Amino acid sequence: MRTFEELVAEAESVDVSGWGFGWLAGRATEERPPWGFARQLARRLPTVSAVLDVDTGGGEVLAEMPSLPARTCATESWAPNARRAVDLLGPRGVEVVQTTDGAPLPFPDGSFELVVSRHPVRPDWREIRRVLGAGGHYFAQHVGPASAFELIEQFRGPLPKERANRDPRRERADAEASGLTVADLRTARCRMEFFDIGAIVYILRKCVWWVPDFTVQRYDDVLRRLDTRIRSEGVFVAHSTRHLIEARR
Repeated sequence: MRTFEELVAEAESVDVSGWGFGWLAGRATEERPPWGFARQLARRLPTVSAVLDVDTGGGEVLAEMPSLPARTCATESWAPNARRAVDLLGPRGVEVVQTTDGAPLPFPDGSFELVVSRHPVRPDWREIRRVLGAGGHYFAQHVGPASAFELIEQFRGPLPKERANRDPRRERADAEASGLTVADLRTARCRMEFFDIGAIVYILRKCVWWVPDFTVQRYDDVLRRLDTRIRSEGVFVAHSTRHLIEARR
């Protein structure tokens, strides 16, 4: 294995815009939830004429779809990702709108038959219900509670209050309080493996909310301890949590 300095320098130099993780091939793995979100979404899209993808990232999920409805829109609040989504989805006729986190969705009431999202920042259930037409569906895969906390707490220490966030039962209650009916809710806990310290630096640069003040310089001692552990054990293991949710207006 290359030196700590070489691995970290490489990971610091990589472009982390967008929501693709191809750079981690051979360096990290993440088990996928059993339900196959992208496959299910691909089957649903041909059945509607108007769809909205909330928090699209760089547009990677829609870009995977073999066909898109006549009206396909996407929102993204982080400017680098929004620009990437425009470049990726624009040629396919997708309307990409850069939004402000927490602001209302920029569409009239009842605009869409289907609203989708993979890993939204935080679902605004009232806005989702508002832009859905009567009988419309919300279909999404959310990040669950304490996801990747085995890694995050290496840097931030114990986070007991934060571990309770993103509880799928609370999200169900919030969705139903907004006037939606939750038709399906499934959960999964998936194994994550990191095989070198560069993979950890890369993921922390990309998922900036995991350790908001992360820099290599600030956390040099933690990174070196993790590097020693990976070299000794061959892997650092964490677990992501996910839930699949479908709600109907």
